[in-house]
Formats: sequence, structure tokens, C-alpha cells
Amino acid sequence: MAKSLTVRISDKLEKQLETVSRQERISVSDLVRKSLLRFLAVRRFRQLRDQILPFAEAQGLLTDEDIFKLIS
Repeated sequence: MAKSLTVRISDKLEKQLETVSRQERISVSDLVRKSLLRFLAVRRFRQLRDQILPFAEAQGLLTDEDIFKLIS
């Protein structure tokens, strides 16, 4: 079941949301929902990366290039 959430935003932010909403041809609600989902996914990815980083460094994996070499 979907829940409602009330958020206070500035007039400037509201105008920006409405502009992007029109450009993307989606409702402001869908735009905000998609933005929140992306924010949460990026946050979760960063948390996981931070947890794994010490293990990767211990294996000598310090850069993206190191990872690509390993999996190629």
C-alpha cells in the first residue's frame, strides 16, 4: 500500500521540480519518488563499498583498473 508524505520545499525547488516534470513528462510525485529511490540506492552502494574496501585493499585491489584486470 502506498503512503503519503508531506515535505516542505522552497518555491525555487518547486519550480525546478515542475520544470523537470514537464521536460520528462512525468508527474512531480513520480519524479520525487524516482529521485528518492536513486538516492537510497546510491547511498546503499556507498555503504557496501565502504564495508568491502578494507578487504579489497588487503588483496591489493586499489583501483577500478585492478578490478577489471582481475575479472578479465
